[in-house]
Amino acid sequence: MKKIALICAVCTVCISLTIPAWCQNINGGQQREYLIKSMLKIADPVLEALSKNQLKATMPVESVVGEEAGRRKVTYLEAFGRLIGGMAPWLELGPDESSEGRLRKRYILLARQCLHNATDPKSADYMNFTEGGQPVVDAAFLAHALLRAPKQLWEPLDSETKQNVIKAFKSSRVIRPYYSNWLLFSAMVETAIYKFDEGADFMRIDYAVKSHQSWYKGDGVYGDGPDFHWDYYNSFVIQPMLLDIVEVALRDKKLHQQLLQRASRYAEIQERLISPEGTYPPIGRSLCYRFGAFQLLSQIALQKALPKNVSPAQVRCALYTVIKKQIEAPGTFDENGWLTIGMYGHQAGLGEPYISTGSLYLCSQAYLVLGLPEDDPFWSEPNAAWTQKKLWSGQAVPIDHALSH
Repeated sequence: MKKIALICAVCTVCISLTIPAWCQNINGGQQREYLIKSMLKIADPVLEALSKNQLKATMPVESVVGEEAGRRKVTYLEAFGRLIGGMAPWLELGPDESSEGRLRKRYILLARQCLHNATDPKSADYMNFTEGGQPVVDAAFLAHALLRAPKQLWEPLDSETKQNVIKAFKSSRVIRPYYSNWLLFSAMVETAIYKFDEGADFMRIDYAVKSHQSWYKGDGVYGDGPDFHWDYYNSFVIQPMLLDIVEVALRDKKLHQQLLQRASRYAEIQERLISPEGTYPPIGRSLCYRFGAFQLLSQIALQKALPKNVSPAQVRCALYTVIKKQIEAPGTFDENGWLTIGMYGHQAGLGEPYISTGSLYLCSQAYLVLGLPEDDPFWSEPNAAWTQKKLWSGQAVPIDHALSH
């Protein structure tokens, strides 16, 4: 009897570990609550410290051995720009009298204070926008955040902070981007300058867009420069920035529609990469950005541009499962709540020379869907299995077809 009881107990544990959380009576509203809590768990150390001008004094700088000094010069802007870029659509919903709305109010005020401190030359946490190559990357992520949340993160700023932000963006022009996805960083900075100030350099914008048009490889995928790379940079950088640069700065509806069609196809591919367990192929560099690999899928869901074969509910369940799996892996956070290098937990060996603690906050880009209000069908529709979960349980799935142009 004792053996039977032990076997039953072991089996119960096994079952509880193998049944994905999304089908354990966790509805869309509860998934939203979890995603908000996990996003704020990531955000708190950065925003709390920066709002008090204590980020440089308290944030650890984990990096490849020998790279610490160089990364320390750039890692703080990485952390703030990447983090706030992912939070921006949620913040843009604004404050209200709901518990979530009151929570947003707190983080909106924190973010504004952080913007002031990060760009005030007199601040202890004034950030580097000019030295080395890296700052143009994260100036672009910060610029993208402001474009995603103009009503909450830009318009209420005092005039001095606005001037400091624009000066910081313009100062990054001394950095010459590589002939790769980096062209979009300069273009994104110029797009923010165009949106919020004057004197944007449209040559940088046009050059970045035309270059990426020439690098299009077909079936919704761009090269990173002239060459094709098997990695997640179409989602980390290329397609999210390209879409918004064209929409905001060029205002070319025909071109934007073409780019959106390609992005929708790439989002469809991304959804199919997610396994029934919430894992995905560890292909290419920058795997330490974790679920930031699905920024584009999240953005396309936010913009309600998913292909007809991909329902919002299946994207919600897939993203929730991916994020939950990685966020809860032992070692993802250090003892003080800062992200560590790794894809699943702490895996220092996955670090690359350009990776440091601040880099890791690109993972927040997967939270773009939180910009859909809590009463949106994305959250209220019943749970749905995503493509691989359907396929590997024997259900019918639509045949996949390449985008022909």
